[in-house]
Amino acid sequence: MVARGRQSGLSLTEMAVVVAVMALLAGLALPAVRMIMESFESGDSAASMISSALASARALAAKEGNYVGVRFQMAYNYGSSDPLNPLKASQYMILIEHDADAAPVGTGLANGFRAVEGHKPVKLPDSIGVMDLTLVSRSLAGSIITFTEDVIDTDAEISSQEQLRDTTTFSIIFSPSGKLVTHEVRVRNRNGRRNTEATQSADDVFNTDVQVTNPTAPFGMFHQDDYPKDGPAGIGPELSRNRFLIYNKAELKSTFEAGAAWSSYLARLALAGETSYINPNTGTIITKD
Repeated sequence: MVARGRQSGLSLTEMAVVVAVMALLAGLALPAVRMIMESFESGDSAASMISSALASARALAAKEGNYVGVRFQMAYNYGSSDPLNPLKASQYMILIEHDADAAPVGTGLANGFRAVEGHKPVKLPDSIGVMDLTLVSRSLAGSIITFTEDVIDTDAEISSQEQLRDTTTFSIIFSPSGKLVTHEVRVRNRNGRRNTEATQSADDVFNTDVQVTNPTAPFGMFHQDDYPKDGPAGIGPELSRNRFLIYNKAELKSTFEAGAAWSSYLARLALAGETSYINPNTGTIITKD
């Protein structure tokens, strides 16, 4: 007689009980999982991400003895029917550094900045965005771009995609000694190429409109600060910032589409003291008491 080994396992009834218990536990766990996921996409989580990026920029500025900062900008939304819509695009943080070397080995601009090589852009959580609550008006005289700035405080000043694109595109810059500074910023591709030139850059971060929007072989995730009419409206040279506002994308979208982004939402955040300021000496976000 062949001895049979003891068979281990569960009966059909026992298995049904186990499955029922697992389903119950999974159901109870779902709210907790949602809470964890929402916490990762909260304003506090975004502030922590931004603080880390600013600390990296400040450390690199002091190490390299150069102006270094963080650029906030919406990526070009490839594959979308409305690729420049800032209500749909993802916003990123990009490490940038001052580079005034002559093209094609540099930006060729006195206030030129380019992406720091070896550092990939960091996407912010999909549920939040960051803006500087400032509009910039730019004009061109010959090859000189002049600009004026105005703080947003009316619905009319944040009623178009161009205006929203402008206020969600800005930079925070640190000096070679690691101090927060106000510096003119004009982000370009690493070869200093303009949109109208026959030879273009293969920069995969910032690039010209013709390269970023190329339907067959695009180069670059973000439009550079080109000359007016050479790129999308709302992106161009401006002064760096010392503050920003974290907003909820869903709330902004609903109030923006109703024509009341400022009065129904952003004004409330600003009046509640939700604007984040940067410590000029440490580069960290100044926390509320």
